[in-house]
Amino acid sequence: MKNLYKKNTIVLAYSGGLDTSAIIPWIKDTYKYNVVAFVANIGQSKKDLMNIKKKAIDSGADNCYVEDLRAVFVESFIFPMLKSGALYENKYLLGTAISRPLIAQAQINCAKKIKAIGVCHGATGKGNDQVRFELSYVSLAPQLKILAPWREWKFCSREDLLEYLREKNILTNVSLQKIYSKDENIFHISTEGGILEDSWNAPDENCWSWTTSLQKAPNNSEKIHLKILKGNIVEINHVKVTLYQSLKILNKIGCKHAIGRIDIIENRVIGLKSRGCYETPGGTIIFTALRALEELTLDRESYCWKNQISHKMSEVIYEGKWFTPLRISLQKSSEVFSNLISGKVLIELYKGSVLVLKKYSLNSLYSEEYSTFGKDTVYTQKNAHGFIQLFSLPSKIRALKKNII
Repeated sequence: MKNLYKKNTIVLAYSGGLDTSAIIPWIKDTYKYNVVAFVANIGQSKKDLMNIKKKAIDSGADNCYVEDLRAVFVESFIFPMLKSGALYENKYLLGTAISRPLIAQAQINCAKKIKAIGVCHGATGKGNDQVRFELSYVSLAPQLKILAPWREWKFCSREDLLEYLREKNILTNVSLQKIYSKDENIFHISTEGGILEDSWNAPDENCWSWTTSLQKAPNNSEKIHLKILKGNIVEINHVKVTLYQSLKILNKIGCKHAIGRIDIIENRVIGLKSRGCYETPGGTIIFTALRALEELTLDRESYCWKNQISHKMSEVIYEGKWFTPLRISLQKSSEVFSNLISGKVLIELYKGSVLVLKKYSLNSLYSEEYSTFGKDTVYTQKNAHGFIQLFSLPSKIRALKKNII
C-alpha cells in the first residue's frame, strides 16, 4: 500500500452493510476526511464480498482494501479459543467476539501503512463491539484517532440510516421488512434485531441463515470419525485436513443436521441484555469432541482448574481484551492441558444433537482394569476405609465440637 492520500485519512472497518455504508458519506460530510474502507475476509458469504470494493467506492470511499484473513482466523484465533474451552454464559461460542481483535489488528496495520490519522468502526453505542474494537485499537496504536459515528451522529435507528442513504443515492440491500442485523464469518453467523427484540416472539426462519431446521433435518443420523492432535482436528473420516478445511467440512455437515443453533439473551459488557440467534455448526462439533477427550485425559483437579481458565477466557474474549497479558497467560495455561488432548472420537449427529459414541486417547487416565465392577487384581477396596477416615476428619471434628458446645 502506498501513501496516496491526503493527510487526513480515516480507515474504516467496512462490511458493506447498512451502518458502514452510511458512515462513509457521513465522515466526509462531517469531518471532511478522506475515507479508506478496509474489508477483512474472514469467511463471510461470497455474496457479501462480491463487488464490495465497488460498493465502498460508490458510497464515497477513496479506496478499499480487501485482505484474506480466513486461514489466520481459524489457526490463530478460533482453534486457540476452542482448545481453551471458552463458552460465554455457558452457551455462546463467541463467534462474533473472537473476530473483532483480528479485524482491528489488520485495520490498524492498514492505517499504519497508508499513514492514516485514525480508524473508525460501525458498532453502536449500545453494543459490545465498540468496546472490542477500541480496546484493540488503543492496545495496538494509541496514537490514532478513533471515530465511532453511532455515538456522535443524529441518527437514532437503522430506519434513519435507510433514509439517509436514499438521500445520498447510495444503494443498499437492507429494507424495513428485513432489517435484521447479521454478522457472519467462517465460524458462525448471528442474527439480531427485528422480531427478536421481543423476547416472547419465537424466531422465524428469517432468523436462521445456515442451518437446516429440526423438522427438515435428515431422519437418519450421521457418524463422524475425528482424529485430534494436541487439540487440533487433523483427520475427518480418516482423511487428513488442515484446520481451515476441518471447520469448512464440519460446518457443512453440521448445517445439514441442524447443529449449533442457540437463541440466547446475553449480558453485554455495558450492562444491557441483548437477544440473538447464533449458528455455530462446526464449532459445536469441535467443542464437543475436545471436551470428550478432556474427560479422558484430565485428572479431577486439572479438570476443575481448566474450567476456571475456560470461564475467565470467555470473559476476556467477550470483553475484547485479546491484546492483554491476561489473555496470553490464560492461553498458555490452557495449552498445558490442550497439549494432552490427542486421540480419536466417534460422533453421531442427529436433528440438532451431537452425541459422543466412542473416545480414545493414549493420554487417557481412564483404566478399565481399575474401574471395573468385576473382579480385579489391582485395587484393594479396603484401602478406601483409611482414605475416607482422613478425608472426613474435618467434618467429624466439626460435628464433635458442636456436640460439646
